[in-house]
Amino acid sequence: MKSLSRILSAAGLAVGLALTAVPADAQQKNAPAAPTTTPLKPGSPAAIAAAKEILTMKNAAAMYANAVPNLVEQTKNVLMQSNLNYQKDLNEVAIIVAKALAGREKEIGEGMAQVYANEFTEQELKDLVNFYKSPLGQKLLASEPRAIQFSMAYMNQWAQNFAEVINGQFRAEMKKRGKEI
Repeated sequence: MKSLSRILSAAGLAVGLALTAVPADAQQKNAPAAPTTTPLKPGSPAAIAAAKEILTMKNAAAMYANAVPNLVEQTKNVLMQSNLNYQKDLNEVAIIVAKALAGREKEIGEGMAQVYANEFTEQELKDLVNFYKSPLGQKLLASEPRAIQFSMAYMNQWAQNFAEVINGQFRAEMKKRGKEI
């Protein structure tokens, strides 16, 4: 039963990631290819400023605020798996590395602004700023995180329930073959 619960959890996570990682319009027939590592073209200063304002209004920095300490901790944990004798040293070094790299998460915000400046024209970004300042835009900013949270919870519950249906189908088909699983 433990493995079924892991499968259901993984299925829920996979469905959630799959459905949220791709914007709805990218799922259309003529959608552009997935992003590549092609360098972004520099946006105009006004486009970058508008993009940064949008990201600030959307509180995007909260998504990556702990990126540096989290990545330092993950790296330390990976190194510790193959270097158990250095646990004390790795813990001490992690503090030094985290302090030395503190603030680098701001690079994510800069990159996100550049992405927005590549995806939208300067005028579109200015229009979005105006929209987010409107009453409906303010409501969207306030309500969207909760709507996304409830949507993710719904998708995870759906995935768990659907995984049980799939499991039942597998069992029924295997039973037809005289094999109980």
